[in-house]
Amino acid sequence: MEAGGEAMVRRASSALSDVDISGWTLRFDLLSDPNRLEILLSLHRAPGICVSDLAAVVGRSENSVSQALRVLRQQGWVSSTRVGRSVAYRLDDEIVHDLLHWIGAAHG
Repeated sequence: MEAGGEAMVRRASSALSDVDISGWTLRFDLLSDPNRLEILLSLHRAPGICVSDLAAVVGRSENSVSQALRVLRQQGWVSSTRVGRSVAYRLDDEIVHDLLHWIGAAHG
């Protein structure tokens, strides 16, 4: 390998250690699911929405939405607050918030 080639290999190789590859892979995996993306977009526009309203918005069962929210909560993307007899959900991750803006999501 010529000297320039070795330098390029080192340079390219260093890029792999600069980024949290497993973390970003997980983020993109979670965002690649249309159901979760619709839920995230809805939470972005209407923070504090409850599961039944969110289910109506995305056209899925409350159980399906609850399961998706559970996954998003486990990753720290979504937080919940009990309000009387219901639970209000909101987007709670700044990076995901920024990514949603990058794909065109705006606040209401």
